[in-house]
Amino acid sequence: MEIRLNENAELVARIRAGLKAKEGYCPCRVQKTEDNYCMCKEFRDQIADPEFEGYCHCKLYYKSK
Repeated sequence: MEIRLNENAELVARIRAGLKAKEGYCPCRVQKTEDNYCMCKEFRDQIADPEFEGYCHCKLYYKSK
């Protein structure tokens, strides 16, 4: 398993700016809850699945098998 940043540097910069503006909470989510703190619960759950391969919700991280 490998987790890496999206290869699109412009997208990563925009998402990081959004994370900074929202104090570490996913810029793609409205609510500031612990589940939405980056790396969000949704992606942590996906990482736990050995069969999952793909991006997190906001496309900042990618998990490969």
